[in-house]
Amino acid sequence: MDYKKYIAEKLKLCLPDCDVEGFLEIPPDTALGDYALPCFKLSRVMKMPPVKIAENLKAAFVPDDVIEECSAVGGYLNFKINRKKYSADLLEKIITSSGDYGSSQEGAGKTICIDYSSINIAKPFHIGHLSTTVIGSALCKIYRFLGYKVVGINHLGDYGTQFGKLIVAFKKWSDIESVEKGRLKELSRIYVKFHEAAKQDPSLEDEARRYFKLIEDGDAEAGALFELFKKITLEEVDKIYKLLNVDFDSYAGESFYNDKMALVVRELKEKGLLKNSDGAMIVDLEEYGMPPCLILKSDGSSLYATRDIAAAIYRKNTYDFYKCLYVVAYQQNLHFKQIFKVLELMGKPWAKDMVHVSYGMVSLESGSMSTREGKVVLLEDVINKTIEKAYKVIEEKNPDLADKENIARAVGTGAVIFGALCNNKIKDIVFSYDRVLSFEGETCPYVQYTIARCNSVMKKSGAAGDFTVPEMTADEYALLSCLGRFGETVKDAAEKYEPSFVTRYALDLATAFNKFYISSKIACDDENLRNFRLGITRAVQITLTNALTLLGIETVEQM
Repeated sequence: MDYKKYIAEKLKLCLPDCDVEGFLEIPPDTALGDYALPCFKLSRVMKMPPVKIAENLKAAFVPDDVIEECSAVGGYLNFKINRKKYSADLLEKIITSSGDYGSSQEGAGKTICIDYSSINIAKPFHIGHLSTTVIGSALCKIYRFLGYKVVGINHLGDYGTQFGKLIVAFKKWSDIESVEKGRLKELSRIYVKFHEAAKQDPSLEDEARRYFKLIEDGDAEAGALFELFKKITLEEVDKIYKLLNVDFDSYAGESFYNDKMALVVRELKEKGLLKNSDGAMIVDLEEYGMPPCLILKSDGSSLYATRDIAAAIYRKNTYDFYKCLYVVAYQQNLHFKQIFKVLELMGKPWAKDMVHVSYGMVSLESGSMSTREGKVVLLEDVINKTIEKAYKVIEEKNPDLADKENIARAVGTGAVIFGALCNNKIKDIVFSYDRVLSFEGETCPYVQYTIARCNSVMKKSGAAGDFTVPEMTADEYALLSCLGRFGETVKDAAEKYEPSFVTRYALDLATAFNKFYISSKIACDDENLRNFRLGITRAVQITLTNALTLLGIETVEQM
């Protein structure tokens, strides 16, 4: 049952002109009630103090077999539901739905494009790419769980002068054999070397621009080297994507839109939006409190904005998206505001459906990262170290555990993903190996261990038989109440583009279960009580598994 909707309908009898469903919330303490209406939000409309509103509504509200009690406390109207009925219905729903528990079909018939990860060809996959990759991947999984058709797009950085720089560096300091053997590390080495050398010899920059022009003009040798660099990059990063349970529906990168930008420029001209500024072509956005959006440089070459506008139009024409999300760091806030405004000025009504999902930056304890200077922490190294640590912990605590390698991989990669999704996405992160490698406290291993604990309980006690809901302890009902919030949590995560809601929920549910596990003997002599508690355990195992799956994290049978 949708209790919020039910309570709102009953309140309409007292408040015929007010829809309060959106105002209803869940109190922090279940002792206060299961749902609450903060009457502060009605005070201005009703021209009455919140405490008086709550008292009047309480006097008029008629409890029934669904809402058993209504009370007015400090300007809040609190409702207690029929907890036994709620608990029986909830456990049946979770166990019956299993892997679908928490899902919905609210997005049926709607397509969401999600542009994320967007790695640069021939550059290492470092810790700075982790946030966009795991946030975007989690959003893809969350929206699919809610019935949307999702198109995950890896908008590859495969266009620009940096490829000319790489060809120059390759010709001076490397060869095919070294590149094929050293892979991305070799490409990174010569890229750094180019920038070091260019400080002493600026003519290298001119040579790089010449080679990039050769790529654009279809030169066979330059094109072959570019394709080699691209092939090596995709092969290497695919290993990391597989570890992180990340996949894409499209790898159409910047170069894909090379032949589509002329149409954008033509349309901007036809609509009188392009202006000449010292030889460059711009869209003037001063009226909207923004600097001009640069469309073409004075030499006629395109920019990120040109390609992003072309990409947006292509995606709308190809996928007819309901929303198009860009999971990109907040440093690009202005860029996306400009792009969306230009599309709006072009008369694209769907410009309002484009969303920049921004997130905080990752820096090193020693300062900002820089590929040019070689100051990066490779993501592959981070993942490998966490897997090694997980294996070491397993060896110390449970040396006879079967399938240790796969369990260590699931625990290690889970720790990396969970750590990146644990806090609000907009927060800046200072990368620390100590933090990532810590398995203590509010971490993924804690949640994975809780699932393993559920599995162990069910393995020892068997499946839950039939039961009627007994009088519940505070810990039992608090746990059931937490279980009931999963679907709403997933919906909130989608609405606010915030996977950390699911992460925090998983920690809350694991904590509630472990408190219940300690306070309530599951394998007790009372058959009805044992089956009830086993039913709760199974429901927790299902819900935690669903939560971690939405984050791209594997669960383990035992730890």
